Amino acid sequence: MVIKVFLASSSGSTAIKKKQQDVLGFLEALKVDYAPLDIACNEDNRMWMRENVPEEKKPTNGIPLPPQIFNEESYCGDYETFFDAKEDNAVYAFLGLPPPPGSKKALVEDAQEEEDEEAKGEDDHAVSEEEEELLQLEEQEEPVSEVEEEEEEVAGVDESEEEED
Repeated sequence: MVIKVFLASSSGSTAIKKKQQDVLGFLEALKVDYAPLDIACNEDNRMWMRENVPEEKKPTNGIPLPPQIFNEESYCGDYETFFDAKEDNAVYAFLGLPPPPGSKKALVEDAQEEEDEEAKGEDDHAVSEEEEELLQLEEQEEPVSEVEEEEEEVAGVDESEEEED
């Protein structure tokens, strides 16, 4: 997966230049593979970016400003949403990328998966122990019908009467 960052190499706005540098610098620091695509000198890039930014994300004038970030064909967001993800330590999720191995998020996810698997195994084991105990109890108890119970009670009464005589 290649992250596409749409930039303007010859922007007159220092704010746009700073935002672009911030995004690229952060992606480089994270060692994320990305492709910078210039919209200032490539009309195809400019048209593709404008067409693929969702309508609800476009400014009121309808022309999105760089930087705009995509994961292949999937829109990730603009500078503001990137900045929010950066502040929340959620840049990999924002970019649609799995966290790198050894990162805190990856370790937390791995630990959670292990706990889920252990819990599932314990649940299965606990159920089988309970079932086993029930089976043992059922085997020990022989089914007794109501008639047999009454006969035993009557026989018990008869025996006690005979002892009194």
